[in-house]
Amino acid sequence: MLSTGLPQGSVPKLERPGPLRERVYEALLELIITRSLRPGQHLVETELAGHLGVSRQPVREALQRLSTEGWIDLRPAQGAFVHEPTEEEADQLLVVRALLEAEAARLAAANASGKGLSRLDALCTTGERAVKADDIDAVVAANAALHAYVMELAGNSVLSELAGQVERRVRWYYTPIARQRGMQSWKEHRELISAIADRDEARAQRVMRIHTEHTRTSYHQREKTAD
Repeated sequence: MLSTGLPQGSVPKLERPGPLRERVYEALLELIITRSLRPGQHLVETELAGHLGVSRQPVREALQRLSTEGWIDLRPAQGAFVHEPTEEEADQLLVVRALLEAEAARLAAANASGKGLSRLDALCTTGERAVKADDIDAVVAANAALHAYVMELAGNSVLSELAGQVERRVRWYYTPIARQRGMQSWKEHRELISAIADRDEARAQRVMRIHTEHTRTSYHQREKTAD
């Protein structure tokens, strides 16, 4: 265990090329989203710089940007801390996500081709295998990929842009409940794929609405348990 609380092997290698500050930002954001850096955790510039193999300057710049975007809190005389989302914050985002994705499911049912359905099936199989292997990181990644592909099948660029703005926070909220949702989430995905395959727009929209509501409810149940 590293001094900042990062599990060994969790620190991503910075890809090259690209602006260093951007790569440091992406690395720290991914650590927050996957909860390798936990809500409320104190972030020390020198330690983060050492783990990432960079100077303090790009880390400082990244922390400022993450603060602006609401991922961390900068407290006077105390330093930087990973933001602890309130239940209200999570609820507001997950409600918006449900609205966007229910409409995406409806449009996907209207537009999906045979190739698109095959891709959805493959993504669902990947997620099911990850659940069976109890690989939470893979489960979260597969869940995000499947939802992103439904959004792609919807064929609405404005809808996709809006969904992209909330996608990372959805992963942040989904990570701690992925095991709790388990295989049930993927059964719901199968129901969704069936509705899309049948070109049943109303059913696809309804299934997605129920599916996203289950995720929202699971998150709040987890919060109450933690209290």
